[in-house]
Amino acid sequence: MGKKWVMALTGIALIGFVLVHMVGNLHLYEGAWETHEYAETLRDLGTKVIPRTWVLWALRAGLAAAFALHLHSAYSLTRMSRAADRRYAGGRDYIAANYASRTMRWTGPLVGLFVVYHLADLTWGHFNPDYVRGDPYHNVVASLSNLPVAIWYIVANVALAVHIYHGAWSIFQSLGVSSPRWNPLRRRLAGTFAAAVLVGNLSFPILVQAGVIDDGGRSVVRERLEQADRTGEALAPPEGAP
Repeated sequence: MGKKWVMALTGIALIGFVLVHMVGNLHLYEGAWETHEYAETLRDLGTKVIPRTWVLWALRAGLAAAFALHLHSAYSLTRMSRAADRRYAGGRDYIAANYASRTMRWTGPLVGLFVVYHLADLTWGHFNPDYVRGDPYHNVVASLSNLPVAIWYIVANVALAVHIYHGAWSIFQSLGVSSPRWNPLRRRLAGTFAAAVLVGNLSFPILVQAGVIDDGGRSVVRERLEQADRTGEALAPPEGAP
């Protein structure tokens, strides 16, 4: 039961992050400068009290801990489940299990690999030859303009949505809060939430490929930084930016 509680609580934290991350990424539709300002706002959290980026790094550390605990609980529960299977000659009966729950063991590792790739691609720039530090809009466009990368993002986000659907559905059951009366509502809420995250996340690679999100191969933010460095003036938004 303890492992299920850890799984559920860390799942809530990670699902919350996925939603906030997706909503934050909607700044891509506003443009390069607005996306840059959003990223800078995250780095400036709490700066009236503590040094810059400390809050952001604390949040990252908390998410990393939640992710590690979630993986450990999933691995432990999987081993316990397999041990239980061996006690029955015919194995388990999965007739009552839905597609999402049966694929959790596959979508979980796939999402884990995607997280590592996503960080290396858009946070560290290891897989992005056109990476520009501090310009998330340009980095997203440069990365997702590559068709194989866009396809990988789509596949991984479909797996994430399936994982979220089952996770959101089973969280309250894992916490011991479950009633047949509310099960249909829980299922609809889980489906709606997973669908919203899926549509939002899939829109980015699809619209970059369609040319709706585009920067013409140039980093507006880098240009502004270089101009500010040459003139010694404070960094200002480009003409036309709100």
